[in-house]
Amino acid sequence: MKGMDSGGDDGLMATIGRAARTAAAELAFAPAEQKRAALVAAAAAVEAAEREIVAANARDLDYGRDKGLTAAMMDRLALDRPRLRAIANGLRAVAGQADPVGQVMADWTMPNGLHIRRVRTPLGVIGVIYESRPNVTADAGALCLKAGNAVILRGGSESFHSSTAIHACMVQGLAQAGLPQAAIQLVPTRDRGMVSAMLRAVEYIDVIVPRGGKGLVGLVQREARVPVFAHLEGICHVYADGDADLQKARRVVINAKTRRTGICGAAECLLIDRAFYARHGAVLIEDLVKAGVEVRTEGELLAVPGTVQAAAEDFGREFLDMIIAARLVDGVDGAIAHIRRYGSQHTEAILTENDAAAERFFQRLDSAILLRNASTQFADGGEFGMGAEIGIATGKLHARGPVGAEQLTSFKYLVTGDGTVRA
Repeated sequence: MKGMDSGGDDGLMATIGRAARTAAAELAFAPAEQKRAALVAAAAAVEAAEREIVAANARDLDYGRDKGLTAAMMDRLALDRPRLRAIANGLRAVAGQADPVGQVMADWTMPNGLHIRRVRTPLGVIGVIYESRPNVTADAGALCLKAGNAVILRGGSESFHSSTAIHACMVQGLAQAGLPQAAIQLVPTRDRGMVSAMLRAVEYIDVIVPRGGKGLVGLVQREARVPVFAHLEGICHVYADGDADLQKARRVVINAKTRRTGICGAAECLLIDRAFYARHGAVLIEDLVKAGVEVRTEGELLAVPGTVQAAAEDFGREFLDMIIAARLVDGVDGAIAHIRRYGSQHTEAILTENDAAAERFFQRLDSAILLRNASTQFADGGEFGMGAEIGIATGKLHARGPVGAEQLTSFKYLVTGDGTVRA
C-alpha cells in the first residue's frame, strides 16, 4: 500500500491530503441536492453489498478473536443485516437533513449602511481516527460530506476489511452523484505510522476527530499538531434522587447499563441518594445483579448478595462491560460533588420528580449531555435527530456533545455596502 508514494507514511499522507484538499475546494460550493443524491446512492450501495460486507466483517471478527478483543469490543465490531440496515438508514437520514452550508446564522445592518451576514461554511478537510466500529466509516463520511468537507478516515486495524467494504459503497455514491471520489478517503493500510502522519499533517487536515478508547484519544491529544475535537472517556453517571419514581428509575438504570455495554453512553456509575435507599432499599442494585451485572460497591451496599468490594479506582473508570460502580450519596449535592470529581464531562442522568433537584443538577454540572428521567444510552447523534454523529465532543471549544453536520462547519462574514467608506 505504501507504494502509492515513495515517501512512506508521510508520502502517502501527502498523496491523500492533496487529493482531499482538491476535493474540499469543490465540495465547498457543491449543490445540496448533489450531496443528498450521493448519500442516497451510498445507502442503496450498502444494502446491495450486504453479503460482501458481512463476509468482510467475518474476516475482521476472526482477526479480533485472534487479537483477544473483549466481548464489548467484539460487539462494536460486529455487523449483521439489522446493523447494515441501520447504517443505510443513517445515510438516508443525513441525506434528508437541511444542508448547513450557506445557512445564515445572523444578519444585521450597521448605522453606516453596511449589511453583515454570518453564514455557515465548511471546515475543509477533516481527519477521523477511530477504533473497532466500522459503522463510523459511513457515519463520518456522510456527515463530513453533508457539511461540505472532505474527510480522511483511518479506521482501526480490527475493522480494516469491513471499513474498506463500506468505504467502497460511499465512493460509489460519490461517483453516481458526480462528486469527487477523493471527498471520502480511507487510509488503505493498517500501518499505525499513518496515525502519526495524520496528526502532523497541518498542511492538509484542518481538524482531527478521534473516536475510540482512552489510549487512542490520549495519543491524539498528546501528539497532534492539527486541532482536535476532544472525545474523552464516557464515564457516565446515573443518580437516583430521593424523589425519583421507583418504576422509572428501575427501567432507566437497567437500560443505561445493559442495553449495550460497549458504547460511550453506557452508565458506568450508579449514585443512590440515601433518602431513596431509605425508602426503597437496594432494589436498583438487586436489579443489576439479577441482570448479570457485576456491581462494585462499598459500605452497607456490600450487604446486597452478588455485589463485590469496589477498589478506589473503580469510581472514575470506564468499564465498557457488564460492570458498574455504585455508591450512596447525600442528596443531589452529594451526587454533583462525586460527578465533578470522577466524571469525564460526557453524560450524566438524574432520576427525580423534583423540579428543583433536576434544575440544580442541570445548572451545576458542566457535562456535554445532562438528562432527566432518561437513559444515558440516548447520548447519540442519531437519537438527537442528527441522523448520525462523528462522536461525542467533551471539550469546550467549537463543538460539544454529539457532533453532527452542523457542528462540522465554521462560519464567515459576508458584508455588503454601497460605496461605503470608513471615516
